[in-house]
Formats: sequence, structure tokens, C-alpha cells
Amino acid sequence: MKDYRKYLVSQVVAKLANIELIAKLVVEGFITGLHHSPYHGFSVEFAEHRAYRPGDEIKYLDWKVLARTEKYFVKQFEEETNTRAMIILDASASMKFASNGNISKYDYGAYLAASLALLMIQQRDAVGMVLYDTKIRKFHSPNSRPSFIREILKTLETNKPENQTGTADCLSEIAERVKKRSLIIVISDFF
Repeated sequence: MKDYRKYLVSQVVAKLANIELIAKLVVEGFITGLHHSPYHGFSVEFAEHRAYRPGDEIKYLDWKVLARTEKYFVKQFEEETNTRAMIILDASASMKFASNGNISKYDYGAYLAASLALLMIQQRDAVGMVLYDTKIRKFHSPNSRPSFIREILKTLETNKPENQTGTADCLSEIAERVKKRSLIIVISDFF
């Protein structure tokens, strides 16, 4: 069984250990995580008060506000959740280019994709991978299992850049396939 760790060098992985990738936008998810959710629940971090409505549980009433204002208000809390991401890597022939002994644009993009995928999986976020040239060559739906990083690394190492670039058509097809709100990361030279 082949070990596909070319794109995760141990020195890079050690540097990633203390980094968190936090979404600056509100995200949807079902696992508790690092990112703010659009859903308000009754969890740890206080978000705001809202007027009491019949049917609300009285255990969430803010009794101190009631004592001061003689009006009923319910405490709401911000829920934290996980995010979903799709890493889209251009695997067209233009990504073969490498200047004077440096790594190719594809390898550079693959190192970046592998690092981002590992980082996201370590913080329990779901990450997917797409490789494309004129058409989608490989599509992995987002997954947060730690063992899924092996699939991503295998995909990155076994595919080599070839063919023309069809970014617009491929992004349209990916948009149709991605059903849930996701963070989309495109790694390409856009040639």
C-alpha cells in the first residue's frame, strides 16, 4: 500500500498544529465548532435579548430585566458550528509551469490544498476536493473524517496537469453539485 504524503511534509504539519482557520462569515453546520452559526440556540455564548413570545420556555426568561423593566425578555445564545469547504484545484497543462528549479504551480497548489484540508479536518470542519481542467476530473464531497485526508492526498499525488483550462464551465458544474452553503477555495493560475 503506497503512502501518499508527498504534499504533507512533517515540518509543515508541525507549523499547522497551532493554527485555526476561522470563517469570517456566518456558517451552517450540525457539529459544534469554531464558527458562528446563523441559528440562535440556548448554548454557552450570550448573543442578545428578544421579547418573550407565548410558547417560549420560561427557564430562559431574564428575571433581572423583568425586575428592572417589568417586561418579559428571553436570553438568546450564539451557537457555534462547523463549516463546509470545497478546495478546487486547477489541474490544466498551464499548471505544469515551474521557473528555474522551483516547484510547479500545480505542486505549489497541491501543497496549499493539502495543508488547508489537513487544517480544516483537524478542527472538525468538512472539506471536499475537486480537480479540473476542461472538465471535472475528480470530485470528493466534503467529509470531516480524519481518514479522509488520505483520499485527498492520493488524489493530489496521482493526478498530473494536462489539457486546456475550462474554469468557467467547471465552476458552473461544481455550483450545481454543491448542495449546501460552503466555503469555496479556488487554486488556479486562471490561464
